[in-house]
Formats: sequence, structure tokens, C-alpha cells
Amino acid sequence: METLWFMLVAFLLTAYVVLDGFDLGVGAIHFLLGKTEHERRVTFQAIGPVWDGNEVWLVVAGGTLFFAFPRLYAASFSGFYLPLMIVLWLLILRGVALECRSHHVSPVWRSFFDFIFSAASMLLAVVFGVALGNVIRGVPLNADGYFFAPLWTDFRTTGQVGVLDWYTVLTGLMALLVLSMHGALWMALKTEGEVNARARTLAIRLWGPAVVLTGLSLVVTISVRPQVLDNVRVYSWGWVIPIVVVVSLLAIFIYSRKGSDLRAFLASSVYLTAMLAGAAFALYPYVLPSSTDPSFSLTIANTAARAYGLRVGLVWWTIGIILALGYVTFVYRHFAGKVALEGEEHS
Repeated sequence: METLWFMLVAFLLTAYVVLDGFDLGVGAIHFLLGKTEHERRVTFQAIGPVWDGNEVWLVVAGGTLFFAFPRLYAASFSGFYLPLMIVLWLLILRGVALECRSHHVSPVWRSFFDFIFSAASMLLAVVFGVALGNVIRGVPLNADGYFFAPLWTDFRTTGQVGVLDWYTVLTGLMALLVLSMHGALWMALKTEGEVNARARTLAIRLWGPAVVLTGLSLVVTISVRPQVLDNVRVYSWGWVIPIVVVVSLLAIFIYSRKGSDLRAFLASSVYLTAMLAGAAFALYPYVLPSSTDPSFSLTIANTAARAYGLRVGLVWWTIGIILALGYVTFVYRHFAGKVALEGEEHS
């Protein structure tokens, strides 16, 4: 049962990254795509109907983590208190920018909220990447299963580590890059004319660095935490994951060059899914490794809720996720197609 809930949490986090990831990517490249006021309105309109619904997946993932692995939830939220507060404020600022931009017709007003939207989106992408890097590298857990991580120490990945070091900064920059590519592919899918051409060109230009960082991240991850290969030695089918990563990266490039925007975006979604699946596969059964003593690590066994609660919760979780998936399907089908402003303001 613990393994099933581990997979469900991984599924929810992946859904958030794939869906809200293109929102963050669009924000990160906002000024590169929108050169005029009309083009920036197109950018906002491309994500306007779905961005808030996409963020619900983060809330659902947090709630599921609290229910299924309460000890992990407690340790993470106490140890990463400052980064979590930063995430909260960035989410608030990004939402305020999206909703308030069109409330006043003024170049200064709109430029201010354009900047807030883009800066918050970029920083969120980096922070989420840094968070994943911390989980893979490990945190300084003590015997009680708790820890405190300062924002940074000496930028090394051993000893008394901080939230930021050379490895977690690398994962943060990689997250920003791949989500920017993901956002560019979404904009190519949703727009026409110059914005479409600009988005497609940008996606292709970001593809090369994404390939380089994908390979580099694998090498340095094995260097920082060699244990990530343990499950591959036990479960040989794990080699399917890097194959999917490579194939999806090739598909992004091929379909983008052909102008097949939907297939390119779907390939990007598969790439992100495979990357996160690889991280989950490499970590299992650990949910938060210890960088001080491996015996202090948190696993699905020592952090999970009682078996009875997990069984009962699975029933209600299934009902809730069916409703959520139904809503997501309706929204994306209803707002399918290219963005057409026809003179109206975003609201």
C-alpha cells in the first residue's frame, strides 16, 4: 500500500509539473514572445483559462503527501520552511500579476505586472528545480527524522549542506530551461502569426541546451548520489526510462521543425514525465535521503500513515481524482484551439 501511495504522489507532482510547468515557462519567456501590447495580451490569454486550475495539482499533491506520508510532510515543511515561504509568496505575486494586469489601462501599470509575472515565474521554476535537487542529493536529517537546512553554506554537496549548492543550482537552472522550452511549445500550439513563429523558433533554440543539461544532470547526479543506480541493477526494466527521455527529446526537435505543434508539446510532456519518473524510480523506497547518515533517511515504510487509513483514503482519493480529471478534461476541451483576442481585454 505504501508503494501505491508513493506512485500516486509522484503522479500528482508530475501532473503539476507538466500542466503548470508550461504556465511557468510562458511567464519565463514572456518578454521574448510578446514584443507589443497585443502580443503580450495573447500570451496572457493563452494561459488565462487554465493557469489557476493547473495550480490545484500542487495543492492536491501537498494534501496527498500530508495524508499518506505525514512524517515526511512534517520533516519537509519544517526543514524547508524558508524556501516554502518563498514559493508561497512567488505563487501569490504571480497570481496577482495575472489578475491585476488588465485592471488599469496604463503602460506603467501593465509593464510593472508584466515584470512581476515574468520574474515570479522564472524564480518558481528555479526553486522547484532546486527542491528536486535537494531531495535527490539528500538533506541533513538527524536521528529524530528532522533537519534544518540553511539557504546556503559552502556550496558543497557533502558535509553541512544548505538548500543551495552547485548541484541544486544546476538542477534549478535546468528546470528553468526545460520549462521555458515547454512553455514555448505551448505558445506555438496556442497562437498564430508572429508569436507562433517566435515561440517555435525559441523552442528549437532551447532544445540544444536542454539536451546538454539533461545529459550533464545524469552524470553529476550519479556523481553526487551513486545510489540512484541501485534500482536499475535490481529492476532492469528501469532502462526504459532513459530511452523514453531520449526518444521524446528527438521527437520535440523533429515535430517542432515540421511545425507539428501539438505533437511537439505532447513530446515535451512525455519528456518531463519520464524525467520525473526516473527521479522517483531512482529514489524508491526513499522519500527523503539523509546526507549525514543513511540510517536516518526517510522511506515509504517509516513515514507512511497506518494501513487502514491508507486503504480507506484510497477510496475517497479515487473519487476526488476522477472529478478533478473530469474538470481538467472539460476545461482543456472547452478552450481548445488558437487564441483569438478580437479586441477584448484579458480578465
